[in-house]
Amino acid sequence: MPKVNFYGTGRRKNAVARVYLVPGEGKVLVNDKEIGRYLGRKILEIQALQPLEITGTAGRFDVLVRVHGGGVSGQAGAIRLGIARALVQADPNLRVTLKRAGFLTRDPRMKERRKYGLKKARRAPQYSKR
Repeated sequence: MPKVNFYGTGRRKNAVARVYLVPGEGKVLVNDKEIGRYLGRKILEIQALQPLEITGTAGRFDVLVRVHGGGVSGQAGAIRLGIARALVQADPNLRVTLKRAGFLTRDPRMKERRKYGLKKARRAPQYSKR
């Protein structure tokens, strides 16, 4: 990792993203791959980069991300939270904008645990009359 100026940790579902912001021209690398190639879907890329767009800092920083756990949707959400936290560290004046947009709130929704006697968290086995 190069000289890192700003850092933020993002979590969503079971995904954890470590986000590093380095002054640069706006490159975004996730696990050493271009963000579009890593996430695979344009909507997830847009979602992950929302904090940069809403604050107008898209071209000011290179974003380096290490992410693991969960699926691509959870990872995109984790990246979004990590970028938002790192931006607040870079410029505390952006906090109000990011907070109002809801990007500094950790999404608490998790997968519900499986209960015994059931197939999944709530899915009961098929009922058989005979």
